[in-house]
Amino acid sequence: MNTPVLPAGWKRPRGYANGVSARGREVHVAGMIGWDETETFRTDDFAGQARQALANIAAVLHAADALPKHIVRMTWYVVSREEYRAALPAIGAAFRDVIGHYDIAMTAVQVVALMEERAKVEIEVTAIVPDDGQDDGQDP
Repeated sequence: MNTPVLPAGWKRPRGYANGVSARGREVHVAGMIGWDETETFRTDDFAGQARQALANIAAVLHAADALPKHIVRMTWYVVSREEYRAALPAIGAAFRDVIGHYDIAMTAVQVVALMEERAKVEIEVTAIVPDDGQDDGQDP
């Protein structure tokens, strides 16, 4: 079971956790970008690419017998802070649809470029699957 960490007296952050405590089998997912399983971009829209990157993460997790609820760490690399901020409502909707929870230690970093020219966002995660029988196997 993943437990968000919030120091005493701190305001709970919106959309992420300051820290996460977990025990179990680790799954590391490489940076996923907004193309599909055939490495084809279906959109140049920031939110659309973010949704696809999140779906790619979910697919890799499922292939590793893990679920989005097991994510404890997520790093976003974005090429435009302005596009990211403008797309936040749609990103939030995609996040809720695909990932389902915000108890994740998250970092977002603006970068000059990503390796794939059309990519606007790249997201990598670490997940921890409980090994103590406390996992019901269901997404939130």
